[in-house]
Amino acid sequence: MPETASTTRAPDALLPSLAPLLHEWLPRQRWFAGKGRRVTGFTLDAATELLPLDGTGPGLLHLLVRVEQPGRPAGTPADCYQLLLGVRTQLPPRLAPALIGRIRQGPLAGRAVYEGLRDPRLAGLLYDRLRTPGRTGPLRFHATTALPPALAPRMLDAEQSNSSLVYGDSFILKIFRRVSPGANPDLELPLALAGAGCARVPAPVAWFESGAATLGVLQPYLRDSRDGWRLALDALADGRDFTAEARALGRATAEVHLALAEALPTRRLGRAETEQLAAAMDRRLHAAAQAVPALLPFVPGLRAVFAAASGTTGDGVVQRIHGDLHLGQTLRGSDGGWAVIDFEGEPAKSLDERRSPQHPVRDVAGMLRSFDYAARTHRPWNADWAARSRAAYCTGYAEAAGEDPRTDPALLRAYETDKAVYEVVYEARHRPDWLPVPMSAIKRLSAPQ
Repeated sequence: MPETASTTRAPDALLPSLAPLLHEWLPRQRWFAGKGRRVTGFTLDAATELLPLDGTGPGLLHLLVRVEQPGRPAGTPADCYQLLLGVRTQLPPRLAPALIGRIRQGPLAGRAVYEGLRDPRLAGLLYDRLRTPGRTGPLRFHATTALPPALAPRMLDAEQSNSSLVYGDSFILKIFRRVSPGANPDLELPLALAGAGCARVPAPVAWFESGAATLGVLQPYLRDSRDGWRLALDALADGRDFTAEARALGRATAEVHLALAEALPTRRLGRAETEQLAAAMDRRLHAAAQAVPALLPFVPGLRAVFAAASGTTGDGVVQRIHGDLHLGQTLRGSDGGWAVIDFEGEPAKSLDERRSPQHPVRDVAGMLRSFDYAARTHRPWNADWAARSRAAYCTGYAEAAGEDPRTDPALLRAYETDKAVYEVVYEARHRPDWLPVPMSAIKRLSAPQ
């Protein structure tokens, strides 16, 4: 990226005609990463008509648009977003909620522009395109197997940083909204796991890309599954123990880590690298305490946690991991088996960071924090439920991995602390009512051992 624009109308005229609508619409989207910063302009990387805009029916316009905003670090490119815009002369009432606006000037003057993924006809066209590998302008479509035709689409409305379409309860297509050059881990890692024979992760059956950027991935839809977060909340509400489920989830996590270590390169984590890792955690703590003053009284104790990790032997192995593991990234099927999904990593991190090898304990720490979050939603706070679930998860992990993550308590504690510090900043900015959840962990983790 950028790609040469591929469209029947001049890109120089297309983008200015869309810009007034995008200025209003883009910042309101849940997947827009630049909230709170002014949009100063747009740059068109690519424009492709997946369905011609000159026909009597709807057209489908695929755009890769860079959004200029102040405050970007020097030398870093503007964020690039993937848009799939429907274009119609008249918008039917059923699509009125998807309306972005009506264009006043330029090559599409007078046309209504709307969120194309909410139009079943256009969403079905995207699936049909995935069924037939090949190129359309700068877009390349790939499939690993023959896909059935004519599956009815529906768009999911879950809160997320991307957009997802379900086709006939058979497949789910994740559309990456904020895209960067390079293989997206949500394609790269499931493909590697499928090659390693790991059945814990749905294998991609199709995807599309532009240049080096992954744009969307189609995988089997586990329709009879329920996510781990909802299962945990139901158990808490019913007063049920969750240790059997947590233990099985620990085994599933370890199986994924073992398969990733088999499929992709690993390397030893030396003492100097361990010290650098702890120093980076310390820097994040310093920045977080400046942003959230409530952290300040706990900084000495938290720094001691990172210092203890810095003093470990550093003989571990780093490898590719999930990178953003929590209960909401897991699904349990009707047979009781667990699956792990959403390998994209933390959306706020760069693609290079998300693709870098890391210690598997980081994933374990993320899941331990998730049990704590689940227990904190219950009134009164069920500390015993969280402690039992956390212990069972580690036990299950050890059974499959052959190594208990608790055998290096300093490293596990450091990763959990680093995660809790991140959570404090996130909650302070986005969900202040949830701030007591990570702050309770901060108090526990900062206490002398």
